[in-house]
Amino acid sequence: MIGRLSGTLLEKNPPQILLDVQGVGYEVDVPMSTFYNLPALNEKVALHTQLVVREDAHLLFGFLTQEERIAFRQLLKISGVGPKLALSVLSGLSIGDLAAAVANKDASRLTKIPGVGKKTAERLLLELQGKFAVSGVATASGSAIASSGNDIVNALLALGYNEKEADWAAKQLPKDADVSGGIRQALKLLSKS
Repeated sequence: MIGRLSGTLLEKNPPQILLDVQGVGYEVDVPMSTFYNLPALNEKVALHTQLVVREDAHLLFGFLTQEERIAFRQLLKISGVGPKLALSVLSGLSIGDLAAAVANKDASRLTKIPGVGKKTAERLLLELQGKFAVSGVATASGSAIASSGNDIVNALLALGYNEKEADWAAKQLPKDADVSGGIRQALKLLSKS
């Protein structure tokens, strides 16, 4: 499986980009949250990726953050949600907004996303319940450290750990842990416990 690509950005045609990795051009679909944060053409970029294999195609999806990829994978587990709809959800809402909508059972927020009707929104709310740690959704006064801690907890929940395990692991980490490093450290702690 292709888990990460690092190369030169050759083309940007929303939602698809063309990434040159040592002479091989990869067509990668990205959510708009990633698309808007991409560097200029001919600049270097690294993406976390998810390969989706279907009968008629092999599709590659890319994300600037590990958290987006985890949320994408969580969305794919839901019956009736394919990769294009999952990409649409992540393009329409940030991870924090999606977690808040799920916590508040706010179907109207989800139905504003193209391709998400009332029934799909209700299914998303039901299936994603408990998959995001919303207990500490960062407030305007919240610090970046608290935000990264919540991102780590959210990632652990998306990976299948329960809230108690995720909270415990996050509390064991140094206060200045970045998200990707914190997730790795937390997984090591959880594998030992």
